[in-house]
Amino acid sequence: MPRYALKVEYDGGPFSGWQRQVDLPTVQGAIEAALARLEPRDHTIAAAGRTDAGVHAFGQVAHADMEKDWDPFRLSEALNFHLKPAPVAIIACAKVADDWHARFTAIERRYLFRLVARRAPLTFEKGQVWQVGHPLDLAAMREGAAHLVGRHDFTTFRSSICQADSPVKTLDRFEIEEITRPDGFPEYRFRLRARSFLHNQVRSFVGTLERVGAGAWAPDRVAEALAAKDRAACGPVCPPHGLYLAGVTYPHDPFGQ
Repeated sequence: MPRYALKVEYDGGPFSGWQRQVDLPTVQGAIEAALARLEPRDHTIAAAGRTDAGVHAFGQVAHADMEKDWDPFRLSEALNFHLKPAPVAIIACAKVADDWHARFTAIERRYLFRLVARRAPLTFEKGQVWQVGHPLDLAAMREGAAHLVGRHDFTTFRSSICQADSPVKTLDRFEIEEITRPDGFPEYRFRLRARSFLHNQVRSFVGTLERVGAGAWAPDRVAEALAAKDRAACGPVCPPHGLYLAGVTYPHDPFGQ
């Protein structure tokens, strides 16, 4: 059965996360239903990461096994036709080796979190960014984030229901930039790179650093929270709708980009 890699973009707002669930709308369920329109049978796809309810992606990667030898472009076009009107799009498709796996072949995941500081309600991007009503100190947030880079026990910053075997992970990069939006207000973009992440790790980081930026936490308190290895030491966990799975890296890019 030919195997295909799919690069997937989606708005997570209408979905109960990536993973298929009985009687709930999910991204995996939407794509598998579209595949069944092309080859009528049960389909099971695997993804590089299982995003939570409300989390978005413009660089999720999944793989699907087909019976027919599809031209990748025609397969992506057919899937996009059958995915309508769900806010899911296959933005690239490539044939891969039978042993290639969207999750296990991956060597890095990249996440983006968007935070806007503005008191007035958002009209165009509601549900796409996290909005706070006060200014934030970029330098302080960067100082706090620096404590998180490297190999650590991230027990403080993972969900109590996280199923990972170990809380020890290596965070390769954590960058925060401030841009001025067209409306004149600041947007803070948190960019993180690692081989893998714990459940709610990014949202725990950003929620904690927002407290640093707001002046409620000193930057060094992030290091203290990390060292505590205690979930109770974490700052607030921010909402999911500012989070995006931005990309997945493989030893060889299946999409040739």
